[in-house]
Amino acid sequence: MAEVVTLGELLIDFVPTASDVSLVEAPSFKKAPGGAPANVAAGLAKLGIPTAFLGKVGDDAFGQFLKATLDEVGVNTQGLVFSQEARTALAFVSLRGDGEREFMFYRHPSADMLYTPEEVNGDLIKGAKIFHTGSISLISEPSRSATLKALEIAEENNVLISYDPNLRLALWPSPDAAKTGMLSIWQRANLVKVSEEELFFLSGDKDIDGAVRKLWHDNLHLMVITIGKQGCQYHTPEFHDSVAGFNVRAIDTTGAGDGFVAGLLSGLLQFPQAPQNEAEMRLVCRRANAVGAITTTQLGAIPALPTAEQLEFFLQQHAQVN
Repeated sequence: MAEVVTLGELLIDFVPTASDVSLVEAPSFKKAPGGAPANVAAGLAKLGIPTAFLGKVGDDAFGQFLKATLDEVGVNTQGLVFSQEARTALAFVSLRGDGEREFMFYRHPSADMLYTPEEVNGDLIKGAKIFHTGSISLISEPSRSATLKALEIAEENNVLISYDPNLRLALWPSPDAAKTGMLSIWQRANLVKVSEEELFFLSGDKDIDGAVRKLWHDNLHLMVITIGKQGCQYHTPEFHDSVAGFNVRAIDTTGAGDGFVAGLLSGLLQFPQAPQNEAEMRLVCRRANAVGAITTTQLGAIPALPTAEQLEFFLQQHAQVN
């Protein structure tokens, strides 16, 4: 039985083989599996956590490739559905010299947008400890209703709800629609991972502590804010502080936040009382920072996510980092 179930988009990232170029200038592209919730599922599976993915891809070559990729890393794909109506989503990703990205999406509509409530495998959610989702599946129907149904099943079965709002403005009709949509399930989350940029966007505040106070709610056990290579901040009802990141040579930041989430959730499964124990919380965040950092050192997301052995070796090599 899966300990973590993730739901959302599963797609193909086409990543330029050269960095610091626009999509127009890119000489060629490397095909890489992607999609934030799928990346999290793969990251957890590679860390040895039983994980399942819920979502929809096209019944095409790319969809079959994505299923095979998840199967290969050990993700349970019983909840993955194939569409006869639409193709698998594609995203072209341009890499700047610092490893940051720009996106061009092909999904008009894509199969993930057509995921229906009837296709949600509720049994997988009922048996899980953590249910994780993002905001992309909230953009349009029927995937929004499918996400809401999955959330209801998680709530009814006391499954911890993890949420990464994952801002992608290009996919929303407007910034206001993005903010409203991303916040629409915010109050239902027990754990939120958010980037500094997303925190400021959603709160309208430019101060982290002020933004956290504005967005905090009674259901939250933990909010973690990622701050790029500087690391992260953790906030619980009892305490808050920061944990330093790791210095690595970043080649591609695609999937770094998803790797961070995989490290965070795997750590919380190991230390479920971490939100009440600051020493454990720091260990969990250090682990998450490490997974995120490792993920930036290769092209693509899923191929770059570390195994448990690779993570432990990295942590031993960087033992001096707090």
